[in-house]
Amino acid sequence: MPASPATVFRLYLLRHAKAAWALPGQKDFDRALDDAGFAQAEIVADIAADRGLVPDLVLCSTAFRCRQTAEALRRAMKEDLDIRCLDALYAGGANIYRDIIGGQDGTLSSLMVVGHNPAIEEVLRETLGEEATAEAMPGGYPPGALAVIDFDKRPSDGALPPGKLILWLDPDSHNR
Repeated sequence: MPASPATVFRLYLLRHAKAAWALPGQKDFDRALDDAGFAQAEIVADIAADRGLVPDLVLCSTAFRCRQTAEALRRAMKEDLDIRCLDALYAGGANIYRDIIGGQDGTLSSLMVVGHNPAIEEVLRETLGEEATAEAMPGGYPPGALAVIDFDKRPSDGALPPGKLILWLDPDSHNR
């Protein structure tokens, strides 16, 4: 699903897949995907690859569960998929996500962010508005879900223009 001719920029927002609870003494940062999470990551990555939804760049939280989710993309899409891990996406709020998205190279036509709630959901709400967001995900942003948003104006300076949801993919319901 290539971007339409009027699309200036495409943003993929991927919440990390389902993770196991922290083991005693384990840091939240080091939590791994559980079996359901591995399956979710593979489903989303495979469907995205099948539809030609391959971003120019993937920015990923450094948390272990996010890196595991991003690796499923690399396996499904291409080995040379440009995945860059950023510490700021681990603990950063929606304002940090906006700054990172808006601060990317102006030559990129698409960007994927693999991160955490509530920041991912807040960015989606900001770009789509409350009504469209509630329609797409009435129960909130589930683990492993992918939103594909097209913009007719490029994000910049920490501001995200209104966008249009092109695809909502929830791996547990296999919405396509």
